[in-house]
Amino acid sequence: MFIVKNRFYFFILTAAITVIALASVFSYGLHLGTDFTGGALVQVTYPDGRPDPVALQSSLDAAGYKGYSLREANQNDYILRAPALTAVQRADLSTTFSLGGKNAMTISQLTEVGPTIGKELKNKSLIALSLVLLCILLFIAYAFRKVSRPISSWVYGLIALVTLVHDVIIPVGFFAYLGHVQGVQVDTLFVTAILTVLGFSIHDTIVVFDRTRENLALNNSKNRKEPFEETAGRSLNQTFVRSINTSLTVLITLLILFFIGPASTKDFALTLLVGIIAGTYSSIFLATPLLVSVAKWQEKR
Repeated sequence: MFIVKNRFYFFILTAAITVIALASVFSYGLHLGTDFTGGALVQVTYPDGRPDPVALQSSLDAAGYKGYSLREANQNDYILRAPALTAVQRADLSTTFSLGGKNAMTISQLTEVGPTIGKELKNKSLIALSLVLLCILLFIAYAFRKVSRPISSWVYGLIALVTLVHDVIIPVGFFAYLGHVQGVQVDTLFVTAILTVLGFSIHDTIVVFDRTRENLALNNSKNRKEPFEETAGRSLNQTFVRSINTSLTVLITLLILFFIGPASTKDFALTLLVGIIAGTYSSIFLATPLLVSVAKWQEKR
């Protein structure tokens, strides 16, 4: 009952975090990767050790590379993200990255994406995200169709949708900030992580809502007159430990993946970490309190 009774404090906290995330998005914008903008991704391995990054950047500048991002990876790798390569740049990759033959190297990965494909991927990602949110709304409205008092099944679906939007905004705002300070780019793997977060978060939210539905049915069968606020708070208490334990198990796995996993999955793991923390928070401290607030508002009407 503590969370439900003090819901307005959590609403203020949620609003503050969301405003900060949105400010980050509008101020910095997302640093889109080559998957969305088109361009090239090159991963180079140096068996005898990486050259100095300043020297490599000078070699890239001399070869005519502009607007690129160069990052260290693993112990002996560099990852370059750059606009589309010219025929000359593609032919001289080995010379450019070996600093004129001074460093032994191998090209581990070379991926090129055209601007048309990048635009198509961006559009399809937005469509996928929108369809997921719409399907979740329709599913919850259908699953809770027998619940009509004190609020309708559509309200459960809309509140779940609000929490999911919150769960998208937080990692997007976080990565907008990372893109500004560290040049971190978002790609299709980022979209995959966001969709995964939505699935995890809605699962957590539905567990609490379903327990609320069960307790409402139990009250009705026993002719028990219990305020909806108490029923919702009791349902939240009954599922609180389960939600925390489930999230902690996933977070431990993601932390291990982030710290000792390959460089190619670090941003993916970080997106999941931030998103699942936001999803766990919204499932516990936002979804049910919003449900109670809507019920109170309808009572006043």
